[in-house]
Amino acid sequence: MSHDPHAAPKEPIGWMDKPAAVKRLFVILYVIAGLLFAAEFILGRHTEHPHPWEGVPGFYAIYGFISFWFLVLLAKPMRKLLMRPENYYDGEASDAE
Repeated sequence: MSHDPHAAPKEPIGWMDKPAAVKRLFVILYVIAGLLFAAEFILGRHTEHPHPWEGVPGFYAIYGFISFWFLVLLAKPMRKLLMRPENYYDGEASDAE
């Protein structure tokens, strides 16, 4: 059985393979996140906090966004540092045979 690179792509199998469904899912998640962020401003927090920055509405949302943004930016230099050549393990496999 050979793989034809010019063959038409297969039809999507599941609902996550359809771009419209994925876009709709992301829109729903963004709306939920926005509503929760707005609810924190409207309802506020009614407890004492050991640190003053924890009382700021939206602190954890902003902190999480910045943290993951930093991780994404850090991933590219880490990839250059950790990436190995495609045939990295071939030397060990040929010695064992």
